[in-house]
Amino acid sequence: MTAQDFLAGLPAQIAPEALAGIDTVFHFNLDGGALQKTIKVANGKLETLDGLVGDAKCIVSAKSDLLVKLIKKEENPMMAVMMGKIKISNVNEMMKFAKIFGIM
Repeated sequence: MTAQDFLAGLPAQIAPEALAGIDTVFHFNLDGGALQKTIKVANGKLETLDGLVGDAKCIVSAKSDLLVKLIKKEENPMMAVMMGKIKISNVNEMMKFAKIFGIM
């Protein structure tokens, strides 16, 4: 699995009831901008869009291989943040996202 595969596959993995009441936009800026994706959640629906679309409530910057390691639970997310391997602009928003999508 690649980071792109994970992000593109999110809409099929998440039940709409898990998204109830959530209205958010995440930008994933991976590999120094080589891979940019937007995750938009609104009205119980999740969309993955190419590029950085709209105003993000949270921006996540990292290397794509690190994101894959976090998903596979091969890397500790808190250590990755503390060591600067991953940058998160809004940690509170990310915590909601991480629990819903199983990253943390």
